[in-house]
Amino acid sequence: MSEVLNKIESIKLTAKDFTSDQDVRWCPGCGDYAILAVVQRTLPEFGIPRENFVFVSGIGCSSRFPYYMNTYGMHTIHGRATAFASGVKGANPDLSVWIITGDGDALSIGGNHFIHIIRRNFDVNIILFNNEIYGLTKGQYSPTSEVGKVTKSSPYGSIDTPFKPTSVALGAEAGFVAIGIDRDTKHLQEMIRRAHKHKGTSFLEVYQNCVIFNDGTFSALTEKDTKQDSVLYLEHGKPLVYGKENDKGIIMDGLTPKIVNLADGTYSINDLAVHDEHAKDPTWAHILSRMNRSSDYPQPLGVFRDVERPTYEKGLVNQIELAKGKRGKGNLESLFNEGDVWENN
Repeated sequence: MSEVLNKIESIKLTAKDFTSDQDVRWCPGCGDYAILAVVQRTLPEFGIPRENFVFVSGIGCSSRFPYYMNTYGMHTIHGRATAFASGVKGANPDLSVWIITGDGDALSIGGNHFIHIIRRNFDVNIILFNNEIYGLTKGQYSPTSEVGKVTKSSPYGSIDTPFKPTSVALGAEAGFVAIGIDRDTKHLQEMIRRAHKHKGTSFLEVYQNCVIFNDGTFSALTEKDTKQDSVLYLEHGKPLVYGKENDKGIIMDGLTPKIVNLADGTYSINDLAVHDEHAKDPTWAHILSRMNRSSDYPQPLGVFRDVERPTYEKGLVNQIELAKGKRGKGNLESLFNEGDVWENN
């Protein structure tokens, strides 16, 4: 038996091993291709057999993902991928479970399930593809679309206040929150590594371009001429500095972040706020989650928070073992016939 295990451990997997035989059916130019490629390229690093991975999705363009992974997977129903994944992880705690969802799937019909899997803290990984539009159903505004967004379902502009997914996750007590973007694959790969490493629910939001219905919505964060002045890369223990010449930074005025110019000499890098992803109180991470491209702030990318707390499945296993110790292994027939029972004649 040990020889078999050693042989399995010696097998080196590659991205090709995680690529299924299914034709990938997304629109040409869709950001989903980049995310899929990064996931397939990163999973072999974890040293986990393919049969121990499970990808679970709901409904939407992103939810085709399990078909393209040469692992176990489930394409479930709208907004309920988190519920199915909870069952998978609860029954099989040793599996590496990944939930693939979108801004509509997770935050509209699936909003209740989304906050509660995070609250419970199952050791699963949630990747939310956020293109700020409903793509599969042809371009309606979504829970993350900006106010004034003109779509087929909001011809005069959306009047809904959009969700900030990271703020929602932090409000549900998320221990791990991060943001990546489809065009920066090197950074996205590191975010996937970090999400996998975290014990507990990891939430990774990925900005993903919908080339058909919302093309260019994240262009300020990806184009060469604007990226450096629009993106703030978060690194633990380092000051919040950005800009083409690293000449801009963030200081704190109480609990309010303030942009300062380092070039004029009024402030130095030593005056800037320093990122602490391990802060136990989520206030700092929440402040960062409110900074985004719709405001005057740069968009933070990276790990906002990484704090561990007890996982749900560990508590569940402990309760089961405690019950077995007190009452024995149990018998299904006895369970059905104990307590208040009656017969219908």
